Amino acid sequence: MPLYQAIVLAIVQGLAEFLPISSTAHLILFPWLLGWKDPGLTFDVALHVGTLAAVAVYFRRQWLRLGAAALGLGADSDAARTERRLFWFLVAGTIPGGIAGFLLQHAAEEKFRQPWLIGLSLLAVGLLMWAGDRTEGHEKSLERTGLADALWIGLAQAFAVVPGVSRSGATMTAGLFRGMTREASARFSFLLATPIITGAALVKGFELRHEGLAPEMRLPFFAGIVVSGLVGYLVVAFLLRYLAHRTFKIFVIYRLALGVVVLLLGWLSRHA
Repeated sequence: MPLYQAIVLAIVQGLAEFLPISSTAHLILFPWLLGWKDPGLTFDVALHVGTLAAVAVYFRRQWLRLGAAALGLGADSDAARTERRLFWFLVAGTIPGGIAGFLLQHAAEEKFRQPWLIGLSLLAVGLLMWAGDRTEGHEKSLERTGLADALWIGLAQAFAVVPGVSRSGATMTAGLFRGMTREASARFSFLLATPIITGAALVKGFELRHEGLAPEMRLPFFAGIVVSGLVGYLVVAFLLRYLAHRTFKIFVIYRLALGVVVLLLGWLSRHA
């Protein structure tokens, strides 16, 4: 795999994993449109490790507080009880996505990667995001998140096995429909990403253990980790600040436009 392709795809992953526009769709579309070979399992592991590092580093202090509260360490204050509840809500919210990933992993990698399905998914979630963004009452903070909110958002995350849905797009949209502020929905989405990306990285890393890392893939592999991690970290920081004062409108427009383009390209490729 050429190094420049690794860098380009790592940038795409870092951007699209956390912006609500679907990283899987973009990582399928870029090689398809540019005529590049499928980067394969090895590079997929690198991208998962990079984006995992991005959220783990950005939210490291909050995860330490959540873990300490869950273990009952420190003072039994109102803040600690809130963080303890949030920790277990995140655990509960992870379950639907974990089950979907386990049951549908091979279908997602082999059967769901169709242009028509990607295009329709981009359009469907784009329209739902538009509707959720326009609903009234986006006042619920992260601290006020309840079990029903976590399960609803976790169920939405399960649909992200379909390319084009977008894990962050589905979870943020679900948060909007639960009355969460835009920033809170994004923050909960990113926290929820940590265990699910960890699981995906471990599963793919275990598969890679049997194949090994070919010498020619060492530099692209480490470049993929570093670039996707750095870009992902910057995107998380940017989006949280952006959504504190702005809406999802730009992402809705992008998803709808890209969905139409993908459907058109898919139709043209079948009739060429």
